[in-house]
Amino acid sequence: MLHSTLFLPLLAAVSGEAPLPPPPPPPPNWQDIVNSPDPAAPVPVVDADDQSIDGRRRPGFERSLPDKVTQDNPGAIGAPPPEAFPTDQVPVPDRWRLIQSLGVVQERWFDPYHQNTYKGDRPINPEKVKWLPIHGDDWFFVASAVSDTVLEPRTFPIPVGTPTTERPGGLDAFGKDASVVASQTFIVGASLIKGSTAFMPPHIEYRVTLALNASYVNVPEKQVLFVQSSKPSHRTDHFLGVQEAFIDYHLRNTSDRYDFESIRVGIQPFQSDFRGFLFNDQQLGIRFFGNRDNNRFQFNLAAFWRLEKDTNSGLNSVVQTPRDDFVFVANLYRQDFLIPALTSQITAVYNRNREQDDTHIDDNGFPVRPAVLGNHNRRAYDVVYLGYNADGRIGRMNLTASLYGALGKDRNSIFTRKPAKIRAFFAAAEASYDVDWMRFRVSGLYASGDGDPYDNTENGFDAIFENPVFAGADTSYWIRQSIPFIGGAAGPVSINGRNGILNSLRSSKEEGQSNFNNPGTMLLGAGADFDLTPQVRLSTNINHLWFQNTATLREFRNEGSIPKSIGWDLSAAGIWRPKATQNIVFRLSGAVLAPGDGFRDLFTNSDRNRNYYSVLANLILSY
Repeated sequence: MLHSTLFLPLLAAVSGEAPLPPPPPPPPNWQDIVNSPDPAAPVPVVDADDQSIDGRRRPGFERSLPDKVTQDNPGAIGAPPPEAFPTDQVPVPDRWRLIQSLGVVQERWFDPYHQNTYKGDRPINPEKVKWLPIHGDDWFFVASAVSDTVLEPRTFPIPVGTPTTERPGGLDAFGKDASVVASQTFIVGASLIKGSTAFMPPHIEYRVTLALNASYVNVPEKQVLFVQSSKPSHRTDHFLGVQEAFIDYHLRNTSDRYDFESIRVGIQPFQSDFRGFLFNDQQLGIRFFGNRDNNRFQFNLAAFWRLEKDTNSGLNSVVQTPRDDFVFVANLYRQDFLIPALTSQITAVYNRNREQDDTHIDDNGFPVRPAVLGNHNRRAYDVVYLGYNADGRIGRMNLTASLYGALGKDRNSIFTRKPAKIRAFFAAAEASYDVDWMRFRVSGLYASGDGDPYDNTENGFDAIFENPVFAGADTSYWIRQSIPFIGGAAGPVSINGRNGILNSLRSSKEEGQSNFNNPGTMLLGAGADFDLTPQVRLSTNINHLWFQNTATLREFRNEGSIPKSIGWDLSAAGIWRPKATQNIVFRLSGAVLAPGDGFRDLFTNSDRNRNYYSVLANLILSY
């Protein structure tokens, strides 16, 4: 049907008569008139002009102006002009100390929970520290202190490598298995930072961190702690290490949202992937890093010259000549790739080792380079790790994954005394799902092993310096404890390293070399975390471990067959944070290894205990 305003002109054109004018529009409140209960009652008609949009008016209509406002106030002072008022904010000198000036809070140097100059909450007053070479009012000082106390009873198979024991008549291939470790570490750090770093990187930062460790170890057999059989089977030791000493300099900002580029030189922490599978250490190096696109891209270019480590504490030793071992790293992070909420990383790491002319004896008298394994050759190698790592979530599922390929050349194989290619592979993933105060986890890991030690290819995957946070981390028996494979004065070689997961057959994770003639590692695990209260968490974990290939073990032990099963690793940990912060953390954990056929084939103990245990009591106090 045609609208009447269009139909009437059309009808007039056909009939030859002049068209009638269109009817006037109804008033805006026509509905009120129609719905009025009394049609005879007058309903005020609303003026359409009164309903016009603010700032608009009908052409030709002028509303009358209000009466002029006058004021008769002799001697009054005129109001300031609008430009006299600030448009943003009123600057307040030393705004960090404003609340203290008002008496709202009183600073105490020992209180880390409120504003504190020694924690970097307020800038340094240059007038009070004229001896410092600083200029300006944006320098901050940050002090930190950590006390880390460990008490650790444990059992593990201990090879007897000497004709002398603690018990005459007690000689066996393996001795008693119980031991205990008590360790106390104090970590003190200080930083001097220029710049308001709440929203932008520091202009420059100077940082130093020292760690002092004192430890006591007691084991039941000779030549476990010292190479000399005449020394006792217990040891007290201490060491001071330099864990950080660097300068961080801000080169430039690359956007108005403070995307940046910086360079850091000195002893510094670095982790090459999300979970510390490949290289997680504090080493001497130079690092160029920054970000782009509102921090959606992050990158690192770094080179590290590896320091020697103290044998018993694992801390950096700056009084020894650094190793002829270099690590070069390039990686790129991208947020929301491949899917939203997932951060992807691609990385290339080159480890250049030239220690073929080096013989290194550790602090307890044992040779660690070269490892007393195979033909005892001194070694050098080049290996490139190409990897992809992911961390984030897919919907409600949290996910961490890593893939690495190791490609390179071993210049002197411990089996053939000839050069060998390195071709090894690593994959790991951990997924978790949160249900209110509970988190359920599943884990899987695969590290390839060497299937033929005498060919010209080494297929056993080994890391540079691993410290994995995976599958229960150091609550797990297998990750926490190091299982000796060879003992005695000839030199120690372990199946795995302490705080490591790979079966790499190294003399030492800290002082030894990577070894790509190893049996590899496979793991499947599950676990759960329960936040019982804001202060208490309970974590449980169960892992099953295997050797990926036992060919190298068969050669070293001269056995025809060795099963692959390492066994079941069961662990549980309780964490208590009485203040619901990280300033006071107490952890008590226990783990049991129920050996599989392969582990029992390789190891036993004089008491013929079937299972092995590890207990860890740990108190961390932080300032």
